[in-house]
Amino acid sequence: MQMFTILDAVALAGFVAAWVGYAIVIEWTPHGRHGLNRRMDHYRATWMQRMLAREVRMVDTQIMASLQNGTAFFASTSLLAVGGALTLIRSTDEVLSVIAQLPLGIPVTRGLWEAKIIGLVILLAYAFFNFSWSSRLYNYVAIMVGATPFPSEKDTPQAQAHVLRTAGLFESAGRHFNRGQRAFFLALGYLGWFVGPLALILTTVLVLVALWRRQFGSDALRALTSELDSPKP
Repeated sequence: MQMFTILDAVALAGFVAAWVGYAIVIEWTPHGRHGLNRRMDHYRATWMQRMLAREVRMVDTQIMASLQNGTAFFASTSLLAVGGALTLIRSTDEVLSVIAQLPLGIPVTRGLWEAKIIGLVILLAYAFFNFSWSSRLYNYVAIMVGATPFPSEKDTPQAQAHVLRTAGLFESAGRHFNRGQRAFFLALGYLGWFVGPLALILTTVLVLVALWRRQFGSDALRALTSELDSPKP
């Protein structure tokens, strides 16, 4: 008996294509430079440049601690989610018996169910690796912040090079965090496959539209660009 139908294969291929295509547009194309993530990269660099001129950097360290705590929370949450998904594989028989009693008419075999769970585990594991690496990078950024030259040296080439290195490391940490969050959002879309391939197509489109609007049509982006677009007095 064939595990996947043609429609299942098409829906899954569309899901993967949407994930990869969206990531390419956001991170590698000129259009992605106008998105919310890339705008924030500019402010990360601005932050590092202005921190160089500050005598007291307690506020900077507090912000860094907040970023580290938030990333660590997502890393631990994704690890718990991986464990929960693996538990579903161990409870396959119980889950299938419950699904069989539901009036939804969802045809599910043991092999298909376990394949879907494995795909979900892969998604959540990908999110965990990105969140954990982002957390590690934020630790490195905190070290770089501590090693920032004194304000009296802010105009030296060494100080400017340090700012560029710190900003680059900062952007990398944010990029991996964004990848982890993207995997989380797409995991919600992936849940549609447990209902059926048509539901997977629908939920993938809905999640992709939501992600696209947040990057290119959200109030947050308009707040960041309003000053640039407003006419100068």
